[in-house]
Amino acid sequence: MNARKCGADVGGDSASGGGISNKRWENLYGGDGFWAVPDTSDPESVYVESQGGFIGRVDRRTMSSRDVQPKADYKEKLRFNWNAPIAASPTNKGVVYVAAQFLFRSKDHGDTWDRISPDLTTNDPEKQRQEESGGITVDNSSAEAHTTITVISESPVDANTIWVGTDDGNVQLTRDAGAHWSNVVGNVAGLPKASFVSWVEASRFEPGTAYAAFDRHTFGDMTPWVYRTQDFGKTWTRIAGPSGAVRGYAHVIKEDTVKKDLLFLGTELGLFISIDAGRSWAEFRGGDFPRVAVRDLQIHPRDGDLVLATHGRGIWIVDDLSPLRALSDEVLAKDVAFVPGRPAQQRMSASGGWSEGDATFIGENPPNGALVTYYQRARHLYGPIEIEVLDEQGKVIDVIPASTRRGLNRVTWTMQHKPPRVPRAATVANWGSRGPRVMPGTYAVRLRKAGKNVDGRIEIALDRRATYSMDDRRKNYEAQLKVVALFGDMSALVDRIDAAQKGTAERTGKLPKGDPLAPRLAALREKLEEVKRKIVTTKEGGAITGEERIREHTDHLYGALLRYEGKPAVYQDARIVALRRELEDVQRDFDQLTATDVKALDAVLRERSLPPIPTTAATAALEGAGRATAAAQSDSGAVARPP
Repeated sequence: MNARKCGADVGGDSASGGGISNKRWENLYGGDGFWAVPDTSDPESVYVESQGGFIGRVDRRTMSSRDVQPKADYKEKLRFNWNAPIAASPTNKGVVYVAAQFLFRSKDHGDTWDRISPDLTTNDPEKQRQEESGGITVDNSSAEAHTTITVISESPVDANTIWVGTDDGNVQLTRDAGAHWSNVVGNVAGLPKASFVSWVEASRFEPGTAYAAFDRHTFGDMTPWVYRTQDFGKTWTRIAGPSGAVRGYAHVIKEDTVKKDLLFLGTELGLFISIDAGRSWAEFRGGDFPRVAVRDLQIHPRDGDLVLATHGRGIWIVDDLSPLRALSDEVLAKDVAFVPGRPAQQRMSASGGWSEGDATFIGENPPNGALVTYYQRARHLYGPIEIEVLDEQGKVIDVIPASTRRGLNRVTWTMQHKPPRVPRAATVANWGSRGPRVMPGTYAVRLRKAGKNVDGRIEIALDRRATYSMDDRRKNYEAQLKVVALFGDMSALVDRIDAAQKGTAERTGKLPKGDPLAPRLAALREKLEEVKRKIVTTKEGGAITGEERIREHTDHLYGALLRYEGKPAVYQDARIVALRRELEDVQRDFDQLTATDVKALDAVLRERSLPPIPTTAATAALEGAGRATAAAQSDSGAVARPP
């Protein structure tokens, strides 16, 4: 499985025509950049902040913002962390939490706040002396704030259960929406005191289950301290420590939205995944993903993608977690097995416009194809390995090279037929290098290795954004196939013309000098060239000669059908018919030339014991095969001669 880098700011999308460039991202707020949390009742409203808890609500429609930071009471100081937490309620739309040393909750988008806790930190005055610098220059920009709340997590299955972590080592729990609180950190066996709580995650499946990650790197301890409770914090089990596969102190832990035993852990040194509730872990090394600090993780609720926020290396996406969710003891015991993935969308063709300048960053789009995922218990070492794609009739329509790695492997199928056969010309037929995309539906996949076959299936669907129907898509597909057939007939006719031209040249070379037949053969060759010019360009000069023939017009039409896969316009269908008629006219011209000039010359050639000029597909192929055989014999003879 691979990860792709998609951006480095806030407010962007995960796919865009031409790649995810700078312009697809919005910088929503000031400061050094912190949490950005959408309002669950209005996706165009986002809660954002600058350092020290200066929280605002931004309307993306107008980009206007309003300060919604809770304010201190009379002669009171609120202690906001440099990276003060913001959390949207997963159970009540529009409810949002923020925290200083107290937890605040708003039910009206931050217009008013309810303080629903006492001071949840140790409130240690020795850790609140930031104004005492010891004589050096004071720099209190809120990074120095201590005894603050760092993380908030409301249970998705019980709105009354809320977990809070602090930077001075407390893990607080309320089970009655803030009326009463319990500090359960003392139940975390083996954890040193005053450990920074980097994350608390309430389970999506069980109200009593939660995960906590602690960061002790400021004490010189770089190991991960990650725990799970299943009884509301009465007892805790360490699920990541110094003796396992996890490297680096822990920043964030997330439970999958579908499979509760599937866990994702972000540390200072990368991403780690467990499929057995934390009993074992594996480092994620898909694609070009670096060993970098992973500070936050989100699982897209619709697509099932894992989104990673790194420190200094942008935002990355692991597309489609379905294969990880499908891993089981049964699958892992097999030598090789396909694992299911989500249906592949045939995303509409799009482009991103012109360059934005030297500083443009282009993030990677999702693969423009169907992902085929399979598991191998051991690395494939010997013999060929490949994946066949078969249609509903069991016909092999494509073969994909397969990777040989141990574990989960992912390859991409283009969802395309082979490109049409386009006649050669002096200019490039750009669109003719692409094959039509197959129709959406179910396709069989077969992995072939070491004499064994493993079968699976993949689903292909329309782009969810498509404004056209499946019937429209089929009409476009049928139109594309008509153009492919037109290219093929065009190529066959050009092959016959080329064979005839080459035949005249070869026969001329066999005539004695001054033979009156030579000028007649040259005249025929020129007439054949005139016929060919009606089909393809013949002037050198790349794509800017202005010379357009049937082949070039067909390529333009083919490109229009490939770019938009909805119902073809009436004029596009008519254009296919018109180009077909134009090719038939050229075919008649060639047939007429064959029946007159070529026929007359063939009679004279027979008198000279020379073969007739090849003009049919069969004779052209025969002539080409004869030349190849002669060349092979000549090469063989050259090797056999002594020096």
